[in-house]
Amino acid sequence: MSDKHAREKHGKHAQKNGPDFEEHYSELFPERWPALKKALAQEPRYTALEEGLLQPYYLDEASYAAALQLAPEPEEEVLDMCAAPGGKTLALLSSSPNTWLTANERSARRRARLKRVLEEHLPPETLERVRVTGHDAARWSQYEQETYDRILLDVPCSSERHVYTSPQHLARWSPARSKHLAVQAFAMLASAIETVRTGGFVLYSTCALSPQENDGVLEKLHRKREGRFELTAASLPYGEATEYGWQILPDTAEGRGPIYFALVRRLR
Repeated sequence: MSDKHAREKHGKHAQKNGPDFEEHYSELFPERWPALKKALAQEPRYTALEEGLLQPYYLDEASYAAALQLAPEPEEEVLDMCAAPGGKTLALLSSSPNTWLTANERSARRRARLKRVLEEHLPPETLERVRVTGHDAARWSQYEQETYDRILLDVPCSSERHVYTSPQHLARWSPARSKHLAVQAFAMLASAIETVRTGGFVLYSTCALSPQENDGVLEKLHRKREGRFELTAASLPYGEATEYGWQILPDTAEGRGPIYFALVRRLR
């Protein structure tokens, strides 16, 4: 299919299915939506991960910046609860190759891709510190509690940038999906809080625009787990603070994002 044909096809789908999507996000970002929509349609801003890897891996700069907030120390035990396709896992191991890392992905298809990415990019001495698992992140704490020093929880999310540029996914989009994903995300975050050691950190992140999946999940954590955690403030040269975390949106971050993250420290 030619680029012109693809754009025309996208335009037809957007015209047929887009109003619900457009209406929903224009209400969430009333003054900002025109610029944000334009930025979503453009190519993301990538960075090449190279240090400590066999070959470069290209990752959205915002995703890389978010992953680095976890900052694991040498010899710590780290869990990446929803690791596929593997970019943030590589970011962690590139910045701290001497950690012990469990890369988890429930989907067999995505787990196979994750294994391939790790094997293609990690040198043997780093790869031997990694184990790949296929568990349900929302139920992890039923089997392991207070086990890891740090947990990266990059949850399945609305991924509006991908949806907006894909006629197929735009046609299936509905506001109900964001609500479902937020419920699922909270279950995973609650599980992560039980699985990390007291004093350890959980980095919650999404690539969603939806506040329901971002600050909304942290707000629910405050209601359900009050007194058991604290939030660590972030400050980056791009992006903006939210009530509970930090968000990087492409309209004001030179194409980076969307990424949302909140760094949670378990107190008891």
